Amino acid sequence: MTPTLVRQHLSSTREASRADLGARARDWSEIQERMLVPLYEAVYERLEVGPATRLLGLGCGSGLALLMAASRGAAVAGVEPSSPERLALARERLQPEASGTRARAGTSLVDQVPGETSGAGSTPYTLVTAFEPIGCLAGDAEGLGDLLAAATPLAAQGAAVVLVGWGPPERCATSSVLRVATKLADPLRGTARWRPALRDDLEEVAEGAGLRPDGSGRVACPFGYADLDSALKGLLSTGLFDAAIAATDQAQVDEEVTEALHPHQRPDGTVWMPNVFRYLIARTP
Repeated sequence: MTPTLVRQHLSSTREASRADLGARARDWSEIQERMLVPLYEAVYERLEVGPATRLLGLGCGSGLALLMAASRGAAVAGVEPSSPERLALARERLQPEASGTRARAGTSLVDQVPGETSGAGSTPYTLVTAFEPIGCLAGDAEGLGDLLAAATPLAAQGAAVVLVGWGPPERCATSSVLRVATKLADPLRGTARWRPALRDDLEEVAEGAGLRPDGSGRVACPFGYADLDSALKGLLSTGLFDAAIAATDQAQVDEEVTEALHPHQRPDGTVWMPNVFRYLIARTP
């Protein structure tokens, strides 16, 4: 292959990769992100999120949880460090001029925790949320700890920090599907792989960040999909199967995840998996 053809091949590969990441972000936004809406609502109701709230969302995805807080009158800012594609969708969603959007002007959506004088200004945040559930990927607690270390200095004294984790595997029907990721992933690669949630995951993260636990709760968040194809797209958009895809190939992962989903398919073709998620409310010093 000539140098020119090599460059053309690499350029084509990069374009395909970007297209794949964009499609996955769309699947997350359109299919998967809404699965945790009951959790967002329960937390916002308990903490009385409203016009007096200044919220910083860590791992804000494509912005649905922020949009819900903005609809309650809160000033919101978001950080999405892992997916530029999701971040771009969040920016589209939270533009004040977008139809039906009630986000305040100046909403900050960035790929790293903002400095004390950037984004929404120097007024401390009254609420920090980390709605991306931990206790599912090896190493996810450490990543959240790094985000909290950067974010908590921006919060007011005694501000609430909300951490979220998967519930016990026996109460999460999706666990049986996620085990496919463990089975297929190559343990020698050192990449993040699914693991069962542990009871004290959230408390350990809070303690490591110097936060004081101040209550917790559990919320039922069933994963419901129109059909097997929608379920496959939604689950793959989470990134929980990336190590399995890298260790095998896309076709094998698609096949085995679809097979694992069959017991959860109802006679009308829809897929329904009851799950429970746990949240911890902690307070800054």
